Amino acid sequence: MVQLTDIHPLTGFLRDHKAHLERLATTGRPEVLTVNGKARVVVQDAEAYQKMLDALDAVETERIVRERLASLDRGESGVPAEQVLADVRKRMGIKRK
Repeated sequence: MVQLTDIHPLTGFLRDHKAHLERLATTGRPEVLTVNGKARVVVQDAEAYQKMLDALDAVETERIVRERLASLDRGESGVPAEQVLADVRKRMGIKRK
C-alpha cells in the first residue's frame, strides 16, 4: 500500500536519488513520483518487485487450481493429472528430471 510519505515529486527524486533508493531498499514499499502534482510513475526496489511478482504468480496458480476443481465439481471432464503437473512445472520453472 502506498502511504502519503511515499509520494514525492520527480525533481526531488532526481536531486537526491541515493536517499530515495536507500529508502526503497529499506522499506520495500514503492514510491509514487509526481509531475506537476499528479502521479506519473511508480518506482520500486527490485527485490520487493520480485516478491510482488511471486505473490501474484502464486495467486494466479491458486485461481487456476480452484477453477479446475470447480469444473470437476460441476461434473465437467477434467484435465489429465499429467497435464496439470506439466502446467504447474512450466509455471514454476521446474524442469522434469
